[in-house]
Amino acid sequence: MSSRLLAIVLGIALAVSVGINLFAATAAVTALSGQRQIERALDQRRTDQFRPSTRELLDSLDPEVRRTVRRGLRDAGLAARPDFQAARQARAEAVEAAQVEPFDRSRVEALLTQSREAEARGRARLEGDALALMETLEPEDRRIIAAILAGRARGGERRDREPRQERTTQP
Repeated sequence: MSSRLLAIVLGIALAVSVGINLFAATAAVTALSGQRQIERALDQRRTDQFRPSTRELLDSLDPEVRRTVRRGLRDAGLAARPDFQAARQARAEAVEAAQVEPFDRSRVEALLTQSREAEARGRARLEGDALALMETLEPEDRRIIAAILAGRARGGERRDREPRQERTTQP
């Protein structure tokens, strides 16, 4: 083999080796940074306050207490429904008003304020009724139900679904 041919072959081998090493180094860095991101996400999930769904909370109660609590929560929800409907209606009107020319900031602002106030009334009604219900419970049952004060559970019902039909049997 001539020295010129040997130099070309060695140059190609060196270029291939450098390319493979760069590829391996990039893959290693990507894998390590991806691993760190996954670990951070898992740590964040562990530290987040996770609340089981209301159904899961109620399932841990005695059947008689469960019926009473479900009935109370259902009644509270029905009582607060008009406030939440008013909040959704005012927000929808605000969105519609924001798209109209000429733009009327004060009207949109007033509708958004109406929406927030109606939602706050509904939430206050729900929370007040839940507290009244909790007063009637034994301490252990109250500890279980107290988690509903933390707000919505992850994985709750989606808002874009059709409303559930009324059940004909008592739970």
